[in-house]
Amino acid sequence: MPMTRSMMRGLVVGAACIALAVVPWLGAAHPSAAGAGTGADEKDVGFGDPRHGDVPEGAAAMITPETDRVIESGLAWLARSQNADGSFGTGTYRGNIAVTSLAGLAFMATGSSPGRGPYGPQIDRALEYVMDNTSPSGFIAVAAASTHGPMYSHGFGTLFLAEAYGMTHRTEIREKLQKAVRLIIDTQNSEGGWRYQPVRRDADLSVTICQINALRAARNAGLYVPKETVENCIHYVKQSQNPDGGFRYMLQGGASSFPRSAAGVVALYSAAVYDTKEVEAGIAYLKQYMPEIKLGSRYSHYFYGHYYAAQAMWIRGGEDWNTWYPAIRDELIRRQSPTAGFWSDSICNEYGTAMALIILQMPNNSLPIFQR
Repeated sequence: MPMTRSMMRGLVVGAACIALAVVPWLGAAHPSAAGAGTGADEKDVGFGDPRHGDVPEGAAAMITPETDRVIESGLAWLARSQNADGSFGTGTYRGNIAVTSLAGLAFMATGSSPGRGPYGPQIDRALEYVMDNTSPSGFIAVAAASTHGPMYSHGFGTLFLAEAYGMTHRTEIREKLQKAVRLIIDTQNSEGGWRYQPVRRDADLSVTICQINALRAARNAGLYVPKETVENCIHYVKQSQNPDGGFRYMLQGGASSFPRSAAGVVALYSAAVYDTKEVEAGIAYLKQYMPEIKLGSRYSHYFYGHYYAAQAMWIRGGEDWNTWYPAIRDELIRRQSPTAGFWSDSICNEYGTAMALIILQMPNNSLPIFQR
């Protein structure tokens, strides 16, 4: 009997739970990302343990047969859209590292991994493209496709490498990942954040979440991240919170908004900050948007915001997750092109589709960065 996606998902969820119990490198101290020394004292390790627990009861059932069909159609369209060089993206975003990395993560969220599973070949080609465009300094970017800011690409590229390394332990991936992590550590600015360029000049919350998520994934995969780097980032993110519980773009001031507030909560979660007043206020701010999701309203940076909001609620769990996921699931089902299978976005359709697929497949519990 051929294996269906639902059968594969059940096997993946079970395997992920077993892996968390038996793989010793998750959360352990390891040699520096620079490759120097033999490791670090536990007191120097930057991240606390990620929050793990049982997969929320009924999570798998939230991916309904209709959702399965939508996911399959989206994955098929995304696979057909891969460029000859292994990258993803069209127009000015053709070959963009962030778009390519998100597409790779969308395929990995099915339970496939580099070289394995139905989408193993697509992941491998995307991974080769990212590694081929990692410079000797560790900077992951394609100059002609960096568009708004190359540190976005670097952050998502590092996240993709970390997830791939955690699944494969391939030496050549670790070598690229170590350099990419070292660059993030070395370019953190005095406020504790990062911005568009790999220099210690200024910072904004949007770029900062990309870097701290990448560092969290690298730490989970066994690389060392200094305690000081994480503590300075936590300070920066907390300083970015407004009295209404939302988060502003830069420390100098500004209003809260849904996308960056979702990113702010996930930044704290990534840094192993849980159940604090800042997190509670951030979650309360996000929950104000629930009625708008159900009405189908469109926000600026729509997919970016929901990518992080879904992560925040998945980590949060409980009734907040049980309410949030069906709302965004049903909204994304409505937004998909019914004939082609993609989700449209002003950046490019490959970006919108990858983001939507990652969100919809979160109950699969396949990506290490999301695993419970």
